[in-house]
Amino acid sequence: MLKHWLAGICLALFTLAAPAAPDGQAVLADIQSRGARTVADYRPDDPLPTATALSALYFDVFETSGMELDIGMRDTGLKAKIELRFGALNAGALQGIPADQLQARWLNLSKTLDEAKALYAQGSAEAGFMSVLFKSMLILLREGLEAILIVAALATYMRRAGAADRIWVLYVGVGAALPLSLLTGWGLARTLRASGASQATMEGVVMLLASAVLIYVSVWMISKRESRRWQAWVAGQLDSALSRGSLFALGLTACLAVYREGAETVLFYEALRIANRGQDSAILTGLGAAVAVLGGLYMLIRQASFRLPFHRLFAGTALLLYGLAVIFVGQAVLELQAAGHVSVTPLAGVPQIQWLGLAPTLEGVAAQGGLLGLPLLLTALLLHRGAAGGAGRQVTGPVQVK
Repeated sequence: MLKHWLAGICLALFTLAAPAAPDGQAVLADIQSRGARTVADYRPDDPLPTATALSALYFDVFETSGMELDIGMRDTGLKAKIELRFGALNAGALQGIPADQLQARWLNLSKTLDEAKALYAQGSAEAGFMSVLFKSMLILLREGLEAILIVAALATYMRRAGAADRIWVLYVGVGAALPLSLLTGWGLARTLRASGASQATMEGVVMLLASAVLIYVSVWMISKRESRRWQAWVAGQLDSALSRGSLFALGLTACLAVYREGAETVLFYEALRIANRGQDSAILTGLGAAVAVLGGLYMLIRQASFRLPFHRLFAGTALLLYGLAVIFVGQAVLELQAAGHVSVTPLAGVPQIQWLGLAPTLEGVAAQGGLLGLPLLLTALLLHRGAAGGAGRQVTGPVQVK
């Protein structure tokens, strides 16, 4: 699986057109200069010109110049913070908030852009072989970890359940995701400069779709967490499961897990190569090292999972998938906010935790909180229904005795 991924990414690296690397500090300084003038001209009674100018500043400068991609390669957390604060600024202008509030949001964004400028100043002299190798390795480790966790957990799940002969469904899903990732990365590399919103919108939609599939599969696993239930399902229904969608859902989960990361990984490696011309050997060495680490992690997860009791493996895998779904939803909301499809309502006191998908906005917290509360609500309903059913049987029981 990972060997094919490696070959695909290498192919993308050397076939994608390589535009000039963005001058990070210059682009960020231009954004700050133009943004300050735009916010200074803001009029709450006529907010549309400011909102339009700020939106253009994000899509036509920050994304189209390649800055979003380049910063994301260097520091995903900082990229997410910039997206969030740009989204809050744009949303505030559209809503016609008071001028002092919009100015405060702009100052927050400008401080974050200063962090990005410092990142470029710090890394400007770090272009040696080992530095590029480490960056290359970190990209694939960072982007591939979640996919490895999902595929390894599902593969172990099926082997432990006696369905090892059906694991091909997972590998078909992964195999389908690889060309899709490359084509998407290739397409975005060509169109990003013409349509800045395309990347954020695509990422948001894919994350939402992945969340929906992960929730479905995790609930399905919980429903068969008892060994006897799974064995009955395997004995009586496995042969027809593919046509009814159960195995298809597993394959789709593997596909989306890889696809969600794959297209962005291709773009990150393109940005790394653009920023470090002549360092292809370091990039490939780092990529190969990351593949080895991920492969070892895959085997480690499989071996560790084989030692778990059957019902705990089922429940643990289901909880892992559901937890990832909650994270994906938070990240999806952030991407859609950056693209302007979801409103931004800042929440004071809420931290931004990138790896949890948590951002200080009402929309993101509500989406993640709703998903976290859903299992509790369903459990309460089932307990209430069970109690009502038990009470009904106690009432009708004596009537049946003659």
